[in-house]
Amino acid sequence: MSAERPILWTPSKERADASRMAEFMRWLADNRGQRFDDYNALWEWSVTDLDAFWSAIWDFFDIPASVRCGTMLAERRMPGAVWCPGGRMNYAETILKPAQTRPQEEAVVVRSETFGDSRLTWAELSAQVASVAARFRAIGVGQGDRVVAILPNTETALIACLATASIGAIWSLCAPDMGHVAILDRFRQIEPKLLIAQDGYVHAGKTIDRRAVLDTILGGLPTLEHRVMVPVVGDLPGGAVAWSDLTGDAAEPEFAQVPFDHPLWIVYSSGTTGNPKPIVHGHGGIILEGCKQSLHQDLRAGDRFCWLTSSGWIMWNAQFTALGQGATLALFDAAPNHPDMMALWRFAAEEKFTYLGVGAAYVTVCIKAGIRPRDEVDLSALKSLGTTGSPLTSDGYDWIYDAVDRDIWLAPISGGTDLAGAFVCGNPMLPVRAGEMQCRALGNAVRAYDDMGNELFGEVGELVCTEPLPSMPLYFWGDEDGTRLHESYFDTYPGIWRHGDWIEITPEGGSVIYGRSDATINRKGLRLGSSEIYQAVEGLEEVMDSLVVDLEFLGRDSFMPLFVVLAPGLTLDEALKEKINGAIRASVSARFVPNQIVQVPQVPRTLSGKKLEVPVKKLLLGSDPETVVNRDSMANPDSFDTFIAYAAARG
Repeated sequence: MSAERPILWTPSKERADASRMAEFMRWLADNRGQRFDDYNALWEWSVTDLDAFWSAIWDFFDIPASVRCGTMLAERRMPGAVWCPGGRMNYAETILKPAQTRPQEEAVVVRSETFGDSRLTWAELSAQVASVAARFRAIGVGQGDRVVAILPNTETALIACLATASIGAIWSLCAPDMGHVAILDRFRQIEPKLLIAQDGYVHAGKTIDRRAVLDTILGGLPTLEHRVMVPVVGDLPGGAVAWSDLTGDAAEPEFAQVPFDHPLWIVYSSGTTGNPKPIVHGHGGIILEGCKQSLHQDLRAGDRFCWLTSSGWIMWNAQFTALGQGATLALFDAAPNHPDMMALWRFAAEEKFTYLGVGAAYVTVCIKAGIRPRDEVDLSALKSLGTTGSPLTSDGYDWIYDAVDRDIWLAPISGGTDLAGAFVCGNPMLPVRAGEMQCRALGNAVRAYDDMGNELFGEVGELVCTEPLPSMPLYFWGDEDGTRLHESYFDTYPGIWRHGDWIEITPEGGSVIYGRSDATINRKGLRLGSSEIYQAVEGLEEVMDSLVVDLEFLGRDSFMPLFVVLAPGLTLDEALKEKINGAIRASVSARFVPNQIVQVPQVPRTLSGKKLEVPVKKLLLGSDPETVVNRDSMANPDSFDTFIAYAAARG
């Protein structure tokens, strides 16, 4: 699809040889007799001999387990792969392992607009996790119970998650800026026993009171037996326990030894219909994926790692990867543009980050703001920069090497909530090419397919994964027969995972992600099903029907138009637009307010009544109107003419 892209950075031999990836390759040669001439050969082995590769990851990282499984992959199929039968371990024990060897070193650094700056040593982190876990057990929270939280990206959520995992309970988290409808659509499905919430927060200098929203959420969760609150704007409500009361007890760390596939957490990745998908990941799979990913991020003890993330994004979970390798984890709970766009870069300089991760959209905002971090702060400690969430354009690459550091390793990644990891990512031993991700991740059999299931090279196709991964979903909560899981990933290419992204695999083994190939909304890395927007918009008496698409594609600004069919006699004016936007802000999140609202006479639908989101998206991205949809399959074929005219007007 494109010519070979220019090389922007090449690691020195010293840096490449000192990387964790090189260390792993030397270990394979010395301990397994496996020698590889280059990364592509290593990758090919990793996706062919799955049992040997994942067993090597286990041993290289010395993963603690009370029972080490003999066979890594007992049943090689998708869906339904069976990993590590008989193995027993605990995710929290793996993450807190560094506390045994460096108890007085910094584990966590926090910068919060709400609470100010704080720090925890490994000993303090481990002690607080043990204290909270002991209190959970004392009130009757046990293995399999769901613990949910509405918390920002601070140490509270981190500690609560590890405490939950340590006793074998199941964790689930939503960000405080999400609307009550979006939160209830998630938590109601999993019937939680315990809720931890913060009653307000400060963002961009403004105090946000969440007490009324929390009351609504509490009223919608009848299975709750316990509430833990972090008071910010009000007093501790009756019947609730203060978070501060949970963290000060003296308790010895205890880690329930659970099966490899015991549920660890539930995260949510929305499809285009129905409630958000409650994805269940297991202890063992997330341990293995995190350890493997640390090779691609070149993480080790002594690093200082920060990823700019909302607590509602899978990158919040991914932060544990650095912590588990003994790195100091820096949490940023603040507006990155307050008081100006240098806020995060100042934090990076002051805390001497060695690794900083951001969303690609954040880079775009920095470019538009005209900032040059290298001219304003000392970033000499920063050796690696990661991005994800949406495709990073070549302009983004150029800005980083010009305005941040000419000798920085830029390592964008792309993966998803669904597997809590990356499909394509970085390699500290390889050069960085403009607009490309360096490699396909070890163990991830990523390929590009055309519509007929033929593999493509140098062309854009569907991102698929042809072999199972240990961190793939165990199941969706409540999806008893697996129907929804199958429909989400395996109904296009039987037995093969289709992720919903457009990808190009380059001749060198790199890759380019072009955007979503399905109708999922992706706003600054946070994915949402269109159904959640429809629920908010069509709940207004003025709106009879609606259709929303996200026009995300590499090299173009992301643009999300919302098309609405109004009640007879109504015309879309500024007041109604603001009412629609307000409904989305209140029920879903301000992140998903559309770029434009357009009145249309009808929403195009299939004969069975399904909204034609993907054909409209393809049309608005420039595809031929005659090929994106078969009008004979439509219930209202003339409705498509409105969208053809809109596409022509946009140019």
